[in-house]
Amino acid sequence: MAFTRATGKHRRPSRAVRTGANIAGIATLTATGVVAGFAAPALAATDDAPRTEDTGLTQAIVIGEDTANRVGEQAEVQRSSADEASARLHAEAEARQQAAATKKVADEAARKAEAERKERERVAREEERKKLNAYVSPIDGSYVSTSYKASSGLWSSGSHTGVDFHAESGTSVHAVGAGTVVEAGWGGAYGNNVVIKHNDGTYTQYGHLSSIGVSAGQTVTPGQEIGISGATGNVTGPHLHFEARTGPSYGSDIDPVEYLRSHGVGI
Repeated sequence: MAFTRATGKHRRPSRAVRTGANIAGIATLTATGVVAGFAAPALAATDDAPRTEDTGLTQAIVIGEDTANRVGEQAEVQRSSADEASARLHAEAEARQQAAATKKVADEAARKAEAERKERERVAREEERKKLNAYVSPIDGSYVSTSYKASSGLWSSGSHTGVDFHAESGTSVHAVGAGTVVEAGWGGAYGNNVVIKHNDGTYTQYGHLSSIGVSAGQTVTPGQEIGISGATGNVTGPHLHFEARTGPSYGSDIDPVEYLRSHGVGI
């Protein structure tokens, strides 16, 4: 006896078919992260009583959300790390720029300080040079009381080999220019005297001193005190006998007034 199936009557899919469909759905969800609902009428409209089955959809949804959360967290960590690295690089760049600017200012200050130091040294050298080349009067505020080449029997040569500057005993006597003392002591008719060789090769003599303040071989500067005026030697009263010479000895005299004037001293 043959059995036939009524027209329009469908059989319930086998368990193997349903399981395969569930697995395919889960695979799709896992790969795409998209949750889709399965509402297959063929599965729902069966002639069996409804029953709850584990389709795997809930597990797929949980897996998808967990993966997305982890990916999001990793992305946030990466963005935070990138921001920190960028901020650090920016700070380092600013620090380098600040250090370079500070160094530039310090270098400029050092350069200016060095230039100022050199300029001060140059000015000091120039002042020293001027001072060493300067000449002054042997007696401050004095005048010539007896002129050069004046005639008198008081001098063995018959004429005055220098000039006399008016000076009371105890007046300070100065070197007229820079040089080296070549004689300091008793000079016969000159009494206590000092002879100085100057840097230009000329000599000056200072006679009739009451005391001597320098010694032979000593260097002196313009205006330096070398002794005190007096009336030692062949004199009629206290004064300073001053000579200018081309050599250290008697007989090499030149006009002392012209000598001083040629070196800028007003007499």
